[in-house]
Amino acid sequence: MADGKPVWRAPTPPPPSERARRKHFLVATLVTCAAAAMVGGAIHVVKLGERRMDEMRAKATYDLSEMPQRIRAAGEEATRHALMRAGLLDIAPYTEVEAKSLLLPEQWADVETMITIPAGAFIMGTDRPQADPQDRPAHEVVLPAYRIDKYPVTNAQYARFVAATGHRPPMNWPNGRIPRGELLRPVTMVSWYDADAYCRWAGKRLPTEAEWEKAARGTDGRRWPWGNHMDPERLNTYYSVGSTTDVRLYPQGASPYGVMDMAGNVSEWTADDFAPYPGSDAPAELFRPKVAVPPRSKEGRAFKVADFVEVEGSYKVLRGGSWKSDPFSTATYHRNFALPNMASDFFGFRCAQDVQEGDEPDRAEVPRKGGGEVGS
Repeated sequence: MADGKPVWRAPTPPPPSERARRKHFLVATLVTCAAAAMVGGAIHVVKLGERRMDEMRAKATYDLSEMPQRIRAAGEEATRHALMRAGLLDIAPYTEVEAKSLLLPEQWADVETMITIPAGAFIMGTDRPQADPQDRPAHEVVLPAYRIDKYPVTNAQYARFVAATGHRPPMNWPNGRIPRGELLRPVTMVSWYDADAYCRWAGKRLPTEAEWEKAARGTDGRRWPWGNHMDPERLNTYYSVGSTTDVRLYPQGASPYGVMDMAGNVSEWTADDFAPYPGSDAPAELFRPKVAVPPRSKEGRAFKVADFVEVEGSYKVLRGGSWKSDPFSTATYHRNFALPNMASDFFGFRCAQDVQEGDEPDRAEVPRKGGGEVGS
């Protein structure tokens, strides 16, 4: 005290050990508060998510008996389908006489050719570590003899089916008619149900995926129909053309049995549900069907992120890759999948048929390009 007045002195700073202790205490307090807030928020999100999941399931699911009529396609095609179902599109499908006149007799004979695949074992799947999990493991499958279409079903063939049955034409046929120059391209914008209906009408059936794979790769386990090396000159894939192509355009891509277009052009529906192979290490989640529904949050809508909701039923297997696929999705063992009511401009199909005892085996023709179209 000086002149009777108190003298202020700065407090003695704490020692370094005390400063460190206080700092650690402050950090621990902040971390605890943040963790508590995150846990509380997570609980809220889980509860909110449960309610949203129930709401989305109600929106995403429907009576499975209605699935054949509920084609799911993107953008304009979804709108066209709705208009078609409401009878608001002006369509003029072919008569049976008109449909039959689309090709010359020799062209009909060629595209209707079936090839017999002999009975016996083959290697299905792959053990390649880079392959998708659903494609593994390699395993032996024994099949009886069967027949399979030499080509994917063409637009011209499908037109005869539409004319004969009154079935809904594909949504990419303007006014219910095949676009000019596309008679011998594979039919697209067909669901699994459409493909199944066509094959039944033709007295055939969809091939199982085992039948499809054996017809594509033979018995030596090759990766592509022609061998073990990707050759872009042998197929239509990865936007190299930008659309589907005439099913006869790539004779050099024939399988060991002379089956055509089994790599690229269109992904082909098979009869089978999408299920894991025996001994598969693929996650079970992969095989549970889901549909995309619009996001509820502003953030999700801003980033165009969809919510995926599990639905009843099963995916169906598609094989062969397509004109849009990456090249390695065209491998003979690769398995794609979609809900059976999906339709796309790269989904197509071919048919198969049992071989009855005593039937004469078919003889595979030498692959060739063939002639032009009629009426195009």
